[in-house]
Amino acid sequence: MAEVKWTLQALDDLEAICLFIARDAPQIGAVFADRAFRATDRLADYPRSGRIVPELDIENIREIILGNYRLIYRIREDQVQVVTVHHGARLLDIGKIEGGA
Repeated sequence: MAEVKWTLQALDDLEAICLFIARDAPQIGAVFADRAFRATDRLADYPRSGRIVPELDIENIREIILGNYRLIYRIREDQVQVVTVHHGARLLDIGKIEGGA
């Protein structure tokens, strides 16, 4: 079983998305956050359940699609690290993935 950890970058991304959603629908922002955390909880038991990020084609960098967003994570030996939450319509900032610590 792997430990699932969120980087500060991913948490900041999630907070910004939830605040944006909450401008129009306050409760939906909280629902999105809950869905994001629940989606990544399963990675503790099934770290390879997400698809490989197509732009990178690296086995240990994967993503879960959640609505219009991509939860991008890195698989380490005994840890899954959520590195960014990214809107699917935007170009992926590779620096966020490589720099996620």
